[in-house]
Amino acid sequence: MSEENKQPMAEETPETAEQEAPQEESAEGAEKPAKGKKKKEKGYTFTREQVEQMELAVKQLDSVKDQFVRLSAEYDNYRKRTTKEKDNIYQDAKADTIKAFLDVYDNLERAAAAEGGEDSPHKKGLEMIFQQYKTILEKLGVKEIEAKGQPFDPEKMNAVMHIDDEAFGENEVAQVFQAGFEMGDKVIRYAIVQVAN
Repeated sequence: MSEENKQPMAEETPETAEQEAPQEESAEGAEKPAKGKKKKEKGYTFTREQVEQMELAVKQLDSVKDQFVRLSAEYDNYRKRTTKEKDNIYQDAKADTIKAFLDVYDNLERAAAAEGGEDSPHKKGLEMIFQQYKTILEKLGVKEIEAKGQPFDPEKMNAVMHIDDEAFGENEVAQVFQAGFEMGDKVIRYAIVQVAN
């Protein structure tokens, strides 16, 4: 019985193989014609209402895009303006603070220039403090306005006296009564000077 069972199975196997073979050939044959054909593009047709709706949508999109570009530019200008204003406020506050300490500079300058023994430890200490003070001002971006021997500049100097002296040229600063200071392009304190005529 086992032999009989084996034979029908053996017979069935070739039949199924034969049946599968034609299917594979037909599948290959179906693929070849499909490759040879060009795909036909589908065309779309729209009604007049649909075209008008699309044109309206395009106009609305352009309007929204224009609004976005304008809003973006306004925000960028606002950001730049506020940054500049903050920087100006900081610079003004810094200048006002330094201006309050310039009286100390004047007093240290007078004390260092006062007559006394050159070997005096007090005078040496004052000179060292004065130099340290100058260094701090330089680090903060503050520099003294050079006035003596320079032509008079009304944007940086205040003339409180005039002198007739042939040793100096016309409108030349003969003497500085109080040093002037500037920070960048901004004058913190005007130099008080004597000008030769």
